[in-house]
Amino acid sequence: MSEKVFILSSAGRISGARLHRIANTLNGANFEVHVIAPGDQSGTPDNTVFHRTTNRKSKLARIHRDLTLPLRANGDIYLTLSPDLIPLTYLIAKLRRKKFICDLNEDYLKLLKDRSWAKGFTGTIAKLVAWLGNKIAAQADLLIVADDQVPPFKAKNRLVVRNYPDARMIPDSGEMENKPRAIYIGDIRKTRGLQAMLELAEQTPTWKYDFIGPISPLDQDFVNEWKVKSQASARVKFHGVLNPKDSWLFAKGAWIGLTLLESTPAFIEAVPSKLYEYLYSGLAAISTPLPRCIEIIERSKGGVISHDVAQAARVMNEWATNPLPLIEMRSAAKNWARKDLGIEAHYATFIAAVKAL
Repeated sequence: MSEKVFILSSAGRISGARLHRIANTLNGANFEVHVIAPGDQSGTPDNTVFHRTTNRKSKLARIHRDLTLPLRANGDIYLTLSPDLIPLTYLIAKLRRKKFICDLNEDYLKLLKDRSWAKGFTGTIAKLVAWLGNKIAAQADLLIVADDQVPPFKAKNRLVVRNYPDARMIPDSGEMENKPRAIYIGDIRKTRGLQAMLELAEQTPTWKYDFIGPISPLDQDFVNEWKVKSQASARVKFHGVLNPKDSWLFAKGAWIGLTLLESTPAFIEAVPSKLYEYLYSGLAAISTPLPRCIEIIERSKGGVISHDVAQAARVMNEWATNPLPLIEMRSAAKNWARKDLGIEAHYATFIAAVKAL
């Protein structure tokens, strides 16, 4: 009989890419995967059992999920994807003599510095939860982190599981469409390049843009106003939240992928997962000069580092006129991502660690 793994997420959507990557990997190793997370059946990873929970976004609803989701888990292994779920899930796993895996996708203490709401009393509570989560995560039967710089660094059993592309979700972008098109997949907010990308659209009049992901409530008014005032709005489409497979369908025929993150405390040492995914699908990437992004683009020869919007616009307008250099860059991107990243071995190490429990 297959061992049951219950993946618990009180904040992340069922359509979250990290959740899908982990679920797909476990499924491929013949684990029986159950997921309890906000969302609906349409966003569920393939071959998993979805347990519906409230999708309300209020603080009270979030607290309710934190207190009830661990109690609903009924498997051999509990795996948390939300830092506020760690304390109670750890306790229940210990009481029930189950194995506990903690996944930390980001340095949440640094991430809170990017969030305008994390001030005053609310911010203090959020930082306390993140700090406590790190302390308990270090005691998990298996702690997986998305990159080297994600704490805690001293743990009983720590493993780096990067957000490397999952071939089951990422299609080959194929031949470029006749008209140039750029895509962005991920959370849509100022710190992730929202305003820079819209300014870029205004400076590249022959390009179309597809943005896939949730718009931050704090940036929604800005987007609404831009749609009304900008002459570029007809060339920019916001598609909202989609599951990973549907999101990456927009890569087919596209020319490039954008990753214009700002240099914030949370991003300065990070690698956007979309950068790996753009390259894997055969899209060249345009990135801001974050250190790790510079390193990857230099190694892969699969993109361009842009220090400002004007530079990115100049490059994109040149590609629209003469795409041959871009075609070579796209080929280099795909070859590097598929041959040099060692994706299969990376995920095999994760499965070996889970089975060792």
